[in-house]
Formats: sequence, C-alpha cells, structure tokens
Amino acid sequence: MTNDMTRGNPLKLIISFTIPMFLGNIFQQFYNIADSIVAGQFLGVNALAAIGSTGSLIFFVTGWLNGLSSGFAIFVAQCFGAGDYRKMRHYIGMSIYLCAAFTAVMTAGLLIANEPILRLMNAPEELLPDIKRYMEIIYAGLVVTCAYNALSAVLRALGDSKSPLYFLMISAAINVVLDIAFIVLFDMGVEGCAYATVIAQGISAFLCLIYIVKKFRILKLGREDFRISLADMGRLLALGVPMGLQFSITAIGTIIVQGAINVYGAVHMAGFSAASKVQNIVSTVFIAFGATIATYVGQNRGAGQMDRVRKGVYMTQGMILICSFVLMAVIYLFGSYCIMIFVDPSETEVIQAAQTYFVTVAWAYPFLGSIFLYRNALQGMGYGLVPMLGGVFELAARAGIVLWVAGKASFAGVCLSDPAAWVAALIPLVPYYFWVMKKQKDVGDCETH
Repeated sequence: MTNDMTRGNPLKLIISFTIPMFLGNIFQQFYNIADSIVAGQFLGVNALAAIGSTGSLIFFVTGWLNGLSSGFAIFVAQCFGAGDYRKMRHYIGMSIYLCAAFTAVMTAGLLIANEPILRLMNAPEELLPDIKRYMEIIYAGLVVTCAYNALSAVLRALGDSKSPLYFLMISAAINVVLDIAFIVLFDMGVEGCAYATVIAQGISAFLCLIYIVKKFRILKLGREDFRISLADMGRLLALGVPMGLQFSITAIGTIIVQGAINVYGAVHMAGFSAASKVQNIVSTVFIAFGATIATYVGQNRGAGQMDRVRKGVYMTQGMILICSFVLMAVIYLFGSYCIMIFVDPSETEVIQAAQTYFVTVAWAYPFLGSIFLYRNALQGMGYGLVPMLGGVFELAARAGIVLWVAGKASFAGVCLSDPAAWVAALIPLVPYYFWVMKKQKDVGDCETH
C-alpha cells in the first residue's frame, strides 16, 4: 500500500513511517548480530573476533549498494509525490540496469582483492583463513543484497515501510535457524554463518519482488520503461553515486579504525566487535529517522510543499534529541549486560573493552542522530554532493584521531574517533541545509537537481 506523505499531520506521518523502518533496520542488523552471537557462544572468542572484524568491511560494500539504490529511489519518491508515474517507472527501469552493472563489477573485483584488503586491515594471521572465507561467501551473495536494498528502497519511496519489515522478520528468523543448523549440527564454522546470511537475504529479496509484482500496479514495468536514456541514467548517477560514496567514505573510516583496533589483539577485537553490534542497534533509531525524512522530504519536494518539509525536519530534530538522551542512559546503565549476549560472563576483559567503548562514545549520540536528519533531508531534495562531503569530514576526523593516537594511546583513544567523526560531519551539513531552505521555492519537479 502506498502512503502519500504530502497530506496529513507531519508528526503522525513521520512517526508511523519511522517505527516500521526502525524495526526493519533491527532485523537487517540481526543478520550479522545472529552470526556473532552463535559464533561467540558456540565457536569461541576467536570466531567472534573473526566475524566481528568484518563488520566495517561489510558496511563498506553493502553501504555503497544501499546508498546507490537509496539515491535512485529519491527520484522515485519525487515523481510519486508529483503524480508522474510514467517517469517514475522509467527511473526504476534505468535503476535496474545500473544496479546490475555495479553489482557485477563489485563482486568480481572484491573476490580478487579479498586477501590484500584483509592484510591492509592488519587481520591477525591466525584469524585470516576464517575471515577470508567468510568474506568470499558474502561477496558472492552481493546480488541478493543489492536486490533487497533496491526493492525495499522503491517500496519506501512510495511510503510503504511496513512490507519490507515483514519480509525481514521472516528472513531473520530463517537466518537464526540456519546459523544454528550450519554451525551446531553440521560443524561448518564461520562459513556456516556466511551461508546463512546470504540465503536469508535472498529470501527477503524474493519476497519483496513477489509482493511488488502482485500488489503495486503503478510499478508494473513495460518495454518502454527499459528504453535506455543516458540523460535519466545521468540524473540517477548524479545523486546515487554521491550517496553510495558517502556510505563508502564513512565505511573507509571505520575500516581504518578496525585496523587500529586489530593491533590490540583478539580480546579487544572481540570487545570492540560486540560493542559495535550494540552500537549498530542504537544507530538504527537514527537511520530510521533519516530514511523517513528522505521519503517525506522527497515526496513533499516533488509536490512543491516546502513548508511541510521545514515542519517535518524541525519535528524530527526534536524526536532525535529525546531519543539520544534516552539511549545514552540505557547504554551507560545496561551496556555491559548487552555484551553478555555475545560472550560468556567469564570473559571479563572482553566485557571491559566493550564498556570502554560505550563510555567513550555514548555522550555524542545527539550529533550522530543529527547527521542522519540533515544528510537525508538534503538528499530528499535531490542534493548529493554536500551530504557526501559530510562523509569526507567524517573520514578525515577518524583518520586524524587514529594517526594521532596510534601506538601512543590506549584502546579508548582509538574509540574516540567515532564521536570526533560525528561532530565533524555536521560542519558542512547543518549550514548547507539552512542555506538551501532559505533559497527554496514552493515549486515541485521530480527531475530537479
């Protein structure tokens, strides 16, 4: 069911869209979290460290595909808001071509460069075989990852955030069952976790496709929708590539941090891995607000209702600040208990390392949440360059902290790179958002920018 966000109470619309988005993000995170829980409990700390150390690299790869498809979907949202369904379908047709091409090139290139990348990340020699094989399977399954991201992005562009949630719930449950079956029953080690993830993601992509084909007549593509238009592909790339690069640039920063963490050994790697999984759950709240505001702004920009855009962003900022302070309290009070989901309570050094990370970063949650708000608001209006620049500021801050403290400071010094990056990202985003809003006029156009 489509959801027209150009009418009705903005606060109610944003909340009702954000809740399914948040739950969907939780279940999407659950793939890697389930792998880590099962590996940590049944295979030990080294397996947890091996799988956990891939998180930043997986984010680099899937973040590019997610950013790319989300950028393409902005035009879908704008055209839907403007009521131009013919143009909307053509953008979807061109998106399919582009996503297929990017996925094919990435899969081949990453499989070739797998081991050199891991060595650049300082992957410990004793963990390298497990990490390498795990990533090979993830890379081979990128086609289903891209398919799910692209299909769910189209659904969200039309205001449907609930259906992708339902499909993720089903596939997340399947992922847990397969994790346990492959590791406990069939003794497949970390490879079993990777196979479970790819199979579960494939199921969610298939369910999305079937649902779109059966339920959305306005998305039924004809031959004319696949007629190649270099101009339309150029528009899609002009927004999709900066959004993909924004995710990837951010991920490069986390890869640099992971490389610095790896120097401290398996205990700190496991602690950082477990803490990162909990941190990712915290981030899903802000990611959900960001994805909501991108759709909300995209539809209202397409309809030429800039006053609604301003109101929606203002209300979302207030909700993000409230959520930030609540999450801070939860992490400070219960963070160590969350880590025990991943490791046995007797692993006190791992738990302490994770707690160190929490204490270092949780105070900066208001900055983290605001990144997603202003970045996605700008993207919803069709601006891709400055949001990408925010990612460059993040990367510079993370790299600067790591270079500054590497070999000179404690584990906590490296952890400080996250809050530094979050504050730095807002330097270009906030001023540019207010400058854009000052010059915007209430004119709708699904092909702007």
